[in-house]
Amino acid sequence: MRQITACLAICVGLAMLPSMGYAKGCLKGAAVGGVVGHVAGHHAVLGATAGCVIEHHREKVKDKAARQNAQAQNGPAANAAAHNGDRNDAK
Repeated sequence: MRQITACLAICVGLAMLPSMGYAKGCLKGAAVGGVVGHVAGHHAVLGATAGCVIEHHREKVKDKAARQNAQAQNGPAANAAAHNGDRNDAK
């Protein structure tokens, strides 16, 4: 019974990996949180979960600040041109 439960847990974890790929910072946070949770009393899974959530939040804040910084550097004239469809972005 333990082998079936362990196999099921591993399969569910591997099935969730593709969806976790979009979460910036989650893997790094989960690794650090897992180690800290293990050292703090054998709570590696709880630590990994908390690390993933915290690091994902930090990445979102950093991305938002970068977008606001880029928008502030472009100025209001670039924003007006973008809203009018007059962008000349090289793609």
